[in-house]
Amino acid sequence: MDATIFILPNGLRFVHRRTLSPVAHCGLHINIGTRDEQLAENGIVHLIEHMFFKGTSKRSAYHINNRLENVGGELNAFTTKEETVLHATVLKSDIEKTIELIADMAFRSTFPEKELVKEKEVIIDEINSYKDNPSELIFDDFDELLFAASPLGRPILGTAESLKNISSDHIKTFTAQHYRTSQMVFSTIGKISPKRIEQLINKHFGEFENTHADNKLRQLPPDYKIFQVEKERNTFQAHCVMGNRAYSFNDKKRIGLALLTNYLGGPAANSRLNTLLREKYGLVYTIEANYTPYCDCGSATIYFGTDKGNLDQCFDLIYKELTLVCTKLFGTAQLHRIKKQLLGQLSISSDNAESQMLSQGKSLTVYNSVETFEQLKAKIDALSAMELQEIANEIFSKDKLSTLIYK
Repeated sequence: MDATIFILPNGLRFVHRRTLSPVAHCGLHINIGTRDEQLAENGIVHLIEHMFFKGTSKRSAYHINNRLENVGGELNAFTTKEETVLHATVLKSDIEKTIELIADMAFRSTFPEKELVKEKEVIIDEINSYKDNPSELIFDDFDELLFAASPLGRPILGTAESLKNISSDHIKTFTAQHYRTSQMVFSTIGKISPKRIEQLINKHFGEFENTHADNKLRQLPPDYKIFQVEKERNTFQAHCVMGNRAYSFNDKKRIGLALLTNYLGGPAANSRLNTLLREKYGLVYTIEANYTPYCDCGSATIYFGTDKGNLDQCFDLIYKELTLVCTKLFGTAQLHRIKKQLLGQLSISSDNAESQMLSQGKSLTVYNSVETFEQLKAKIDALSAMELQEIANEIFSKDKLSTLIYK
């Protein structure tokens, strides 16, 4: 069933898709992420996400945590470089209490200083545990080099030093400036009529005014110099990320790059690099390619971990494969096969209601519309071998790739 989109008088948008399931999924997408922070307040957006659960003018942290869990529901949140999302899964009969709770957390949180002190320690533990995982930490370090002198290069969690200086008053000022209804999208999926959802959203979100100017700091990151960096990490394996700046959400080449990335190192066991480095040569346990678009740019990366003695062989094999993609056109049958594989993965993903709820919320946030699967399929089907080769040369040409190695 097609999505229904409404806009409240205060600018908050919401999108609903009616399904046959008695389980409802909903989420508030706030178009504020870590790239909207000043350097000295790095980590404040992620900290605010945590503090949304620590008390409102109506509820204590205990009552927030038990409001949905007591009826078998789930309440969660996450932060990225460009958005914060509060989301929940409940039975459809509990959808109103869920919408009311999320509105309360987003607009009436009190950010108590006592809870703030404790939550900073929790996040510092999270930062330290992250440092113990080189396969994740290396992406932060790579972004710091790729987006040098830009908020996109800073870690989502912040640092122990930056968190130390953030107070409850600082958080209240930040949310007052940035968390506007016109920067929010509420997304729902469930066996509920669009009219009923509109009534509930208006009832619980309609009272909040969109009174603040847009103070987001987003600017296109400055150009960067290609880098080849090695860092001593005293790990058993060598970890490597190689990559390049890439296309934004609004670039027409975005779909082609997503297709290429999936072909090279997507989740399927028969992705090209997995077949080559793991199945044929047994050099790696994990190798993956990722593409992350932002509102004005993006990143494309290839990650692998291997025995330190196998590094050179891995690089040789990867560069040979990338050169092949840059110089040899896909054949008709091969192009059809990789398109069909991506479409199959997207179809399976869209069959997951929670994934669909998050996807339509993100789409409305970024594009102010929700693309149907048929529209996306048409874009993928229209891609030519020549277009994919052009994209490969812009992104994956050896002389354009930067590299970070943990040894």
